[in-house]
Amino acid sequence: YLKKDGKNNGTYIRIGATNRKASFDNIVELERQRRNISYDEEENFEYALDTFDLNVLYREFEKIGKSCDAEKLKNMKLIKNFNGTLMATNALSIVFGKLDNVMIKCARFKGTTMETFIDKKEFTGNLFDILEESIKFLQNHLHLNAKIEGMRRVEQYEIPLLALREIVLNAIIHRDYTRDSDIKIAIYDDIVEIISVGGFVNGLTIDEISNGRSELRNKIVANLFRELKYIESWGSGIAKIDKICKEKDIKFEIKEEVSFVSIVFYRKNAE
Repeated sequence: YLKKDGKNNGTYIRIGATNRKASFDNIVELERQRRNISYDEEENFEYALDTFDLNVLYREFEKIGKSCDAEKLKNMKLIKNFNGTLMATNALSIVFGKLDNVMIKCARFKGTTMETFIDKKEFTGNLFDILEESIKFLQNHLHLNAKIEGMRRVEQYEIPLLALREIVLNAIIHRDYTRDSDIKIAIYDDIVEIISVGGFVNGLTIDEISNGRSELRNKIVANLFRELKYIESWGSGIAKIDKICKEKDIKFEIKEEVSFVSIVFYRKNAE
């Protein structure tokens, strides 16, 4: 930062080929990085541990044939011992949807602008339910095509659900939960847009991410989803989406601003 302007007013970050003034949230996040700690790793003093139904997490592990208990949650840093008392971390609060901004807003608009709603939903609760409900919303508003392969009728959505699920999952895991905004999914006649809160971590560029480089903003949340087999390996998501979309001849774009990342899928059957 520029010493004469002070840390709060003189800090700049590199985004792609440009230098941009850092917001207060950017500065706080940089301070966390300096201490090698993520926001979701910190203790949450707002919600007592007994307000969480930990059976929700235990059932998620049961689905993949694994056991889970409080000790495992401690090892994963979802729970911490603070001055002799077991406390939830921000990660646990995020996973259970305790924070006000843990939400996905979905909308289907008429035409190619935001002027008229056809349908809109707001999904809150734990991250697993939010993911499932958001994918159902996409299914309800995308075209389902069918073709005959051999003796069977094969149905598939105009935009592969696997690609959409990967993007929504990435938005949930990697978004900036220190910001008040929420994830948004917008379906227009010509595109599907998914907006995640917060820019890329540590000044990563779109090219770097496309080539498989990955930085974790929410280390604990990301590790939980990996443990539950929702994701395979760090940095593989965009490459997987690129492969799927090329096979189906679907065009998609990644756009980044300081405060959000937007993924746009172009609908082939818009007409």
